[in-house]
Amino acid sequence: MNSFELNKIAGAVLFCLLIIMGVSQVGNMLIAPKKLAENAFKIEVAEEAPAAGGAAKVEEQDPPVATVLASANVDAGKKAFGKCASCHSVDKGGPSKVGPNLYEIVMAPKGHMAGFAYSDGLKKTGGEWTYDSLYAFLKNPKAYAPGTKMAYAGSKSAKERGDLIAYLRSLSDSPKPLPN
Repeated sequence: MNSFELNKIAGAVLFCLLIIMGVSQVGNMLIAPKKLAENAFKIEVAEEAPAAGGAAKVEEQDPPVATVLASANVDAGKKAFGKCASCHSVDKGGPSKVGPNLYEIVMAPKGHMAGFAYSDGLKKTGGEWTYDSLYAFLKNPKAYAPGTKMAYAGSKSAKERGDLIAYLRSLSDSPKPLPN
């Protein structure tokens, strides 16, 4: 092979590299990614405790459950229940999934579903699922019932919790009266 042939091969390789770089640059100009103003998926993160000696952050007090339920929206609650539907069913007489069936849960005894293996943390709370207890549990299940097996992190939004409780209340043959 003579030097002319080698020059042609080297020129062809360099020409191909130039074409690839050029196409890449034109593609980047045509389809420029835009930075989002805010994340498409928001991830709720539990706040950390203040460092030793640091001032504790003052937490806003939630409105009473009766106030929240007065303006609650059942349809919004049904939509919010979408997060719960992978683990809980709401059909009358329906089976449990990962979590128990929640039909007629309002004012039902905690641990109401026979045959379901409730966590010790939830069993220790005892009593009934009152509006106040549901409101507190949905805010932070792990704080309400330490040792609970429920993976749901809770909802900081009082409105969302109120909507969800209104939806759960509607899942009954005779919904319980709202608190005053």
